[in-house]
Amino acid sequence: MTSQAETPEEYIAQLPEERKAAVTKLNNLIKKHMPKGLESGMNYGMLAYYVPKSIYPEGYHCKPFPPLPFINVASQKNFIALYHMGIYAKKELYDWFVTEYPKHCKYKLDMGKSCVRFKKIDAIPYDLIEQLLGKMSLEEWIEIYEKAYKK
Repeated sequence: MTSQAETPEEYIAQLPEERKAAVTKLNNLIKKHMPKGLESGMNYGMLAYYVPKSIYPEGYHCKPFPPLPFINVASQKNFIALYHMGIYAKKELYDWFVTEYPKHCKYKLDMGKSCVRFKKIDAIPYDLIEQLLGKMSLEEWIEIYEKAYKK
């Protein structure tokens, strides 16, 4: 589900009451601990944390007008989703996350390629997400991205 909200504040204000606190907490956590140089805003109808065009003017590979995405948060129909491109792009980071997750949450990990789905809002492992945010720098993400997508 994508939103037509133009700002993170507008996005959060439009959420169902039972989701506002969790998404606000995720937004604040990410903004506090995200890699230096990222900016936050809206992109693809969700909360976005991206490499600004001032740092990476080429933008995203198939649509160069948006900035290069790194992390997104979305309130979907049945869950809150955290999208982290580093988990998708770096196997060692994926393996670390999958290994650490059960140490921080009693529920089974529900994960796609870059998407972690939190169906139990009261069980979001904020401490693990904070650790994840410190595992990849902006420079490393750009390097990985360019190796994968720029031929």
